Amino acid sequence: MKLKNKVAVVTGGANGIGRAMCERFAAEGARAVVIADCDEDRAEQLAKEINGLAVRTNVAVEADIVNLVKQAIEAYGPIDVFCSNAGIGTPGGADEPNEVWQRIWDVNVMAHIYAARAVLPGMLVRGEGYIVATASAAGLLTQIGSAPYSVTKHAAVAFAEWLSITHGEAGIKVSCLCPQGVNTDLLRQSAGGPGEFLRANALEPEDVADAVVKAVEEERFLILPHPEVAEYFLRKATDYDRWLRGMRRLQSSFKAKG
Repeated sequence: MKLKNKVAVVTGGANGIGRAMCERFAAEGARAVVIADCDEDRAEQLAKEINGLAVRTNVAVEADIVNLVKQAIEAYGPIDVFCSNAGIGTPGGADEPNEVWQRIWDVNVMAHIYAARAVLPGMLVRGEGYIVATASAAGLLTQIGSAPYSVTKHAAVAFAEWLSITHGEAGIKVSCLCPQGVNTDLLRQSAGGPGEFLRANALEPEDVADAVVKAVEEERFLILPHPEVAEYFLRKATDYDRWLRGMRRLQSSFKAKG
């Protein structure tokens, strides 16, 4: 799908990867870009810069997603591309409080489900539409030091796969974005060895936006701005136990560095 003359919605669109996607979509000639974010001021500022529409949205609240879709359609007509991009991270393991698990589950998983519920009916009637789900390389591999992030990003990948399998024959295109480290607030706030490891090879948000545009044009499911993730994923699939041993060694190296 070419983005020229299309209507695109991006959640988490005021910052980081989402902001870069909004700017790039506008540069590609999108007819309209809708910036959805909790950060209303930055969303409004970006909307002015790219002549888009800002909608204050908490993606963890289904009513907000429904309102976002309603406002976008009222302003511009049918949504061609919906980028379910907003996400959060948190460190910790199984012993994190239920409230922490629920919060990250709502943002990193349920937000994708809410988005699909809101945009799919119209797309299915038209027989066309594109959903781009931002997950993470952690959804294909794992995130050392963060069980909540790893689990929710795996779930995000799984739901994107399901959407593609279930609705692909009905004209619905789906892509799943799985970057490693990207120079955003989320990565900058990541502490310890895993954060340092990811920052060492971090891409800029604009690089990720480039990868998204290319994948959407090619209608390709898996978007890997860090190509090495494909090799890691292959190693995992072909020898799971060897991969697990390697990840344990990597984890030990982080601990050794303090």
